[in-house]
Amino acid sequence: MARAITLIRSASLSDVAEYAYAATAPAESRLIFLAGACPLNDDGSTAAIGDYAGQALKAVENMQAALTAAGASLQDVISTRVLVASARREDLVAAWEVVRDSFADHDVPSTLMGVTVLGYKDQLVEIEAVAAVLDS
Repeated sequence: MARAITLIRSASLSDVAEYAYAATAPAESRLIFLAGACPLNDDGSTAAIGDYAGQALKAVENMQAALTAAGASLQDVISTRVLVASARREDLVAAWEVVRDSFADHDVPSTLMGVTVLGYKDQLVEIEAVAAVLDS
């Protein structure tokens, strides 16, 4: 299947970042704007209370479900924003490592942010994403 996404790297920027610095999608692609994926179970309860990595994993799973419903997959994501309710770098990294590993070689441009609070009780992680697909 042809993919719409082209990841862009620049030799003039540091290679320390674990993601591409930019991405493009052709004009004929269909953009998919996902709501923030939250770590919620099917019954609406918050998953993995107190566990940044566990909540990141559940948020990725929920994001994958939304992508599937839109006719896309993680490989069609063009960018992400990972929100972590913490001021501790270690907590942000714990969530980020799960997200990074979930995307594997498809290392899309991403922003990792520490925030004060998220919307659901006991919520620690939320992942926003944009995807692009080429429809047949």
